[in-house]
Amino acid sequence: MPNIKIFAGNSHPELAQRIAQRLGTEPSKVVLKKFANQETCVEIGESVRGEDVYILQSGTGCGEVNDHLMEMLIMIHACKIASAERVTAVIPCYPYARQDKKDKSRAPISAKLVANMLSVAGADHIITMDLHASQIQGFFDIPVDNLYAEPAVLKWIKENIENWRECTIVSPDAGGAKRVVSIADRLNVNFALIHKERAVANEVQRMTLVGDVEGRTAIIVDDLADTCGTVVKAAEKLKEAGAKMVYAVMTHGVFSGPALDRLMGSCIEAIVVSNTIPQHDKIAICPKIQVIDISSIVGEAIRRTHNGESISYLLQNIPL
Repeated sequence: MPNIKIFAGNSHPELAQRIAQRLGTEPSKVVLKKFANQETCVEIGESVRGEDVYILQSGTGCGEVNDHLMEMLIMIHACKIASAERVTAVIPCYPYARQDKKDKSRAPISAKLVANMLSVAGADHIITMDLHASQIQGFFDIPVDNLYAEPAVLKWIKENIENWRECTIVSPDAGGAKRVVSIADRLNVNFALIHKERAVANEVQRMTLVGDVEGRTAIIVDDLADTCGTVVKAAEKLKEAGAKMVYAVMTHGVFSGPALDRLMGSCIEAIVVSNTIPQHDKIAICPKIQVIDISSIVGEAIRRTHNGESISYLLQNIPL
């Protein structure tokens, strides 16, 4: 059986180190730099002939989305033409995931374009986490494993919220209803929904709460926190409706633009995100941010993929 080789891009070397540590190995050698004209240069530092290669690069939220995407494509291509047996792109946070449909005239479907680029570069398999829309898996003609942070979220709620049996799980928009219902069912608690109307992208105009949160702890659950305008307005709406405390749990913490200032001035007790995107700098500015480690889930998915085992167990449980 070929050996596992894990290569890390510049987007999240700490996560790659944690995953490699779980697998009892070290990240493989690669040199990533830029030429004077800002072209990306990749030098794979060891043989990958006949090996099972995993390239880890988180695709968004690090300020250099396009550079990191290009870096990953070149690494995939470099390994493929160096005769790697199989190349798997491990993308904890899929780039351009919100551009997944033609919602107005002449709009691009950029998530599909990224899927085409990964396939053409030579990726044989994709491992990602909490896609913005599950249908993005259909943009690929190669296997895609969409892992869920849900088991880690359930664990955090049970361990950190004292009266979690009296809480209400809230979706900040209609699109996240399925995710919220799943978590509410597994906790055996109520759920609520906030309907929002946008005037322009990233700006919410009006919100309507459907459900009861009076005298309860409200937990807002979504896949991505970007400018945090939605989640902060949703928290205010929940407080107005009588919620005792408001928490927010998001898989991907992008926190761009005024997000951190908004969170600090909000009524949210804590915003919990996974480490699909590095958070050290943001925690220093906003102590309300707490981080769930998902390296065990991704690491176990890599191990099971390498050994040809099913990963269905990981969709409901945290590996030991």
